[in-house]
Amino acid sequence: MAGGGVVVQGGAKNYEGGVTSFVLVTCLVAAMGGLLFGYDLGISGGVTSMDQFLKDFFPKVYRKQLNKGHESAYCKFDSQLLTLFTSSLYLAALVASFFASVVTRMYGRKMSMTVGGISFLIGAIINGAAVNIAMLIIGRLMLGVGVGFANQVVPVYLSEMAPAKVRGALNIGFQMAITIGILIANLVNYGTAKISGGWGWRVSLALAAVPAILMTVGSFFLPDTPNSILERGHVDEAKKMLQKIRGTPNVDEEFQDLYDASEAAKQVHHPWTNILRGRYRPQLTMCTLIPFFQQFTGINVIMFYAPVLFKTIGFGAEASLMSAVITGVVNVVATLVSVFSVDKFGRRILFLEGGVQMFICQCLVGIMLALKFGLRGEGTLTKFDADFVLFLICAYVAAFAWSWGPLGWLVPSEVCALEIRSAGQAINVSTNMIFTFVVGQVFLSMLCHFKFGLFFFFAGFVAVMTVFVFYMVPETRNVPIEEMNRMWKAHWFWGKYIPDEAVIGSSNEIQPNKTA
Repeated sequence: MAGGGVVVQGGAKNYEGGVTSFVLVTCLVAAMGGLLFGYDLGISGGVTSMDQFLKDFFPKVYRKQLNKGHESAYCKFDSQLLTLFTSSLYLAALVASFFASVVTRMYGRKMSMTVGGISFLIGAIINGAAVNIAMLIIGRLMLGVGVGFANQVVPVYLSEMAPAKVRGALNIGFQMAITIGILIANLVNYGTAKISGGWGWRVSLALAAVPAILMTVGSFFLPDTPNSILERGHVDEAKKMLQKIRGTPNVDEEFQDLYDASEAAKQVHHPWTNILRGRYRPQLTMCTLIPFFQQFTGINVIMFYAPVLFKTIGFGAEASLMSAVITGVVNVVATLVSVFSVDKFGRRILFLEGGVQMFICQCLVGIMLALKFGLRGEGTLTKFDADFVLFLICAYVAAFAWSWGPLGWLVPSEVCALEIRSAGQAINVSTNMIFTFVVGQVFLSMLCHFKFGLFFFFAGFVAVMTVFVFYMVPETRNVPIEEMNRMWKAHWFWGKYIPDEAVIGSSNEIQPNKTA
């Protein structure tokens, strides 16, 4: 059977211009939006493992944790209210992503970044000053609005600013910022947990204001993308911006392609209706299934609850926080692998290798916990056992960090035509957020009831998504965004959905790869 690969022969256009320092700086500033998401992912799990935080807001969980002799290890932190503190942010992000789609399309990419940064700043202040659960949840909801806007606009911004040949590396700057945010959060938690008086959790939550300020201030100095400027009807301004970011006045060919795509997009008055048409079936599928699968790798339960998880399986309080720091370091380093390889080797090979590695690691962690804790959740880990579990989790995190982590944001952001790009990215973000919410909300209960089987549950999804990538996801490396329809037309399955008139430069030969 034909695989999902596509060989483009003479296909992708090589526009004039290169990677300018202007593009690098603007993409670096924009990618700071990832710090918002990353810091939150890392901070919540550490805070919910701090004794004083549990005493103040979740006393039942704290008492259950102390009751070591009568409570299954798997169920120590099983509390719907506790998980709501973590997961409520993603419910707000889900709703915000739809508003962000409209703002991004009508007012430009910059405006969405500004709104996201301000919302996150307000949420950080409320959380740091919280005196009851209501304030905690309200603060988390405001953080969610910021995350929804940032995750909607930043991947699109990066994809539109970057030349095709380095689009993957620059777009992964967003994921790189996420991983750095997670690591910083883990280090902050490790430090604030040592503060005497038990108010360290306030520092952890309030410091979320730092990435919010960076993004908000940075957004005032960022230019808008040529695509966005064209979308709002400013042709001359768009061409000048394209010349500036490419570092050459000779941008006529690329600008013509952008202009043609923009004119076609203007004929679409209802992008949400349009994306449901058959010709956009491949893009709709990628913007729905890739973020869905990304969450069912199980990665965010590791990032949300790493300290809680390590505490559950027998690590001490300080050791659990340090283990989370170690996984954070691995996350950052492994993301660098993706930055330097995604435009050299392509997206598919990273997806496939990462899937296989994650599957193996999750199965081995499940087997270890089954042998040591069994169904009753009673047992202990030797130092060797604990180190081996930590190694497996680090190997799992590394595999995600160079595959489904960055590519789960990159591929959906680069495959959509301009006329459906805002809608496609909104679907991508909202799907990601709703399943982040679902997984985050039910994880501790699933750990209590599925026990070690939870790792086999996620391993099963990893197996399914790896098969999906092999057959259904084409290679997008070096394909300009405005020429993506040529790639879809060449695919063994998706080609039947793409009409001939939708293909730009169809005279170039494109052949499906039938050897995969």
